[in-house]
Amino acid sequence: MLQEVLHNVYNKLRLHFYTQVYSTFENREATLTTVETFSMEAINTLDHPTVAQFASAMKISAPNAAYRVSSLIKKGYLRKIQSKKDLRTYYLEPTPKYEKYNQVNEAYIKVISNRVKERFSEEDYQKFTEMLDIIDKELMPDVDFIGKGGKTDDGTEEGKQTN
Repeated sequence: MLQEVLHNVYNKLRLHFYTQVYSTFENREATLTTVETFSMEAINTLDHPTVAQFASAMKISAPNAAYRVSSLIKKGYLRKIQSKKDLRTYYLEPTPKYEKYNQVNEAYIKVISNRVKERFSEEDYQKFTEMLDIIDKELMPDVDFIGKGGKTDDGTEEGKQTN
């Protein structure tokens, strides 16, 4: 039962995202290919990875990752940010152009979060949040690298550009 429910929720989140993306294809000047979309989602989720971290996480070769990154930079969805500590290192950062594209996903997650909060008691809401946090932090060790790209050993977010 739980497996089916998780599968259904995951599919609905993906379907909503794809529906929104497809509906805007005609109005965008440089649409992402399917592989580029997956690459951007991975880079965004990895949170400022290097090209090597991206390649490793996706289990692709460094030249393949570099090619994909180069294409995404040319299309304006990605930029490289030089490390302040090691000038040889560059972190990958989605541009505002990608963030606008990705807002569809974030907006829907916010809607669902609000619906959950309205539907359930505060106690159930807190328990559900706690359970999801445990799933995220303890029960999915095979994807534990997510969100750790571009982080220095002291936990600061070196790769992030500040304005």
